[in-house]
Amino acid sequence: MSTKKLVPVILAAGKGTRMVSEMPKVLHPLADKPMLTYALDLAEQITDEPPVVVLGFEAEKVQKVLDDRVRVVFQSQQLGTGHALNQASEILMGQSELILVWAADMPLLSVELLEKIVDCQRNNNGPMSIVTAQSDNHRGFGKIVRSDEQKVQAIVEQIDATEDQLSITEINVGVYCFASDWLWKQLNVLKPSASGEYYLTDLVECSYNQSKTIGVITVTDNNEIIGINNRVHLAEAENSIRSQTNNYWMEKGVTLQDPENTYISPDVKLGKDTIVLPNTHLTGNTKVGDRCVIGPNTTISDTIIGDDCKVKYSVIEMSVLENEVDVGPFGHLRAGSHLSRGVHIGNFGEVKNSHLGRDVKMGHFSYIGDATVGERTNIGAGSITCNFGMDKQKHRTVIGDDVFIGSDTMLVAPLKIGSRAKTGAGSVVTKDVPKDSLAVGVPARVIVNSIKKGKDGEQ
Repeated sequence: MSTKKLVPVILAAGKGTRMVSEMPKVLHPLADKPMLTYALDLAEQITDEPPVVVLGFEAEKVQKVLDDRVRVVFQSQQLGTGHALNQASEILMGQSELILVWAADMPLLSVELLEKIVDCQRNNNGPMSIVTAQSDNHRGFGKIVRSDEQKVQAIVEQIDATEDQLSITEINVGVYCFASDWLWKQLNVLKPSASGEYYLTDLVECSYNQSKTIGVITVTDNNEIIGINNRVHLAEAENSIRSQTNNYWMEKGVTLQDPENTYISPDVKLGKDTIVLPNTHLTGNTKVGDRCVIGPNTTISDTIIGDDCKVKYSVIEMSVLENEVDVGPFGHLRAGSHLSRGVHIGNFGEVKNSHLGRDVKMGHFSYIGDATVGERTNIGAGSITCNFGMDKQKHRTVIGDDVFIGSDTMLVAPLKIGSRAKTGAGSVVTKDVPKDSLAVGVPARVIVNSIKKGKDGEQ
């Protein structure tokens, strides 16, 4: 098989008028990721060559989701797909033998399909190969017109189709692989349509008129060719991705009690024998270990969760939970929370930018922010760290091992509570508490130091 050099070109210049949005269509989120990133991921898997992305509407916004490896060209005027592709000619002419082209609003295309059309063109003596599908749903796709010998003769856009042509069920998916030397010559002689646009699909008729062979690959799974032109299509694609993702995890040993109401982003990882309950959203780079129970009604983003954890009716973001952690119901772990093994967070407990040591128990309605809490410490119900000072700066609270914080204690940072110390219920602690001491009152004072006396009688 030939190993002709392949470069992918992604068309992402359109405004997406039917989205009725100020945001470029290719930036609309799909399963927790901008639509364009799906095309970029495909390009990375299909070839080592950096892709070329054609930008137009709000190009500066779209560029923010591109990495340095991507090459960008601009279509200043939206004059059709043929005109868009031609913008890449200056940097690609003479640089590769094959050009693979598709639109960024086709996020469900598979690597397997792209590999098939590339292989088709590598073995094709003609200048181009296309992807078609059989469908009664027009969805704005062009119609494949075949000759009496059943050769592909032309692609007719739906807006230009005759009544007879509208009844054709073979449609153009919009994925092409071209011989580059032929492509650039033909793009320069394309003629505009009645609307003034240059259609990439007109290259099919050019090839046919030159008696050249057009390769064809036909899609078997029509979910793969959901093109997004409006928000209804966006929801269809979202449902398709969610179904594929959920089925994958169930086959890997994860129980989804209600898959239709479970939302797992494509980059999430789940361990075996984990149970995900209804209306749970797992997003970003979240990783969940084995034998966990997550949900119901729980949202977790960019978080690492160990084995044998339970999270119920809670929100967790950018945090780490080690093994056997129990959160909720109605807990909230904000960015920077790290809960060591065996930690329990009670009803309506909130943690932010804090490390809780092993086997810490934090009662309901408590808040721990910007703190380090030692092992086996008990945080009573309604206790909070007052971490925002009069200087409008955040300050840390450091609590030792085996500390008992009485209910409704206010810990005013910066503050250190020594190991095995205790605070009385309702205390307002503004000064450091030595280890093995009891602090009570408003403001709190140390009234008992329980360190055993030494032989000399001194504490």
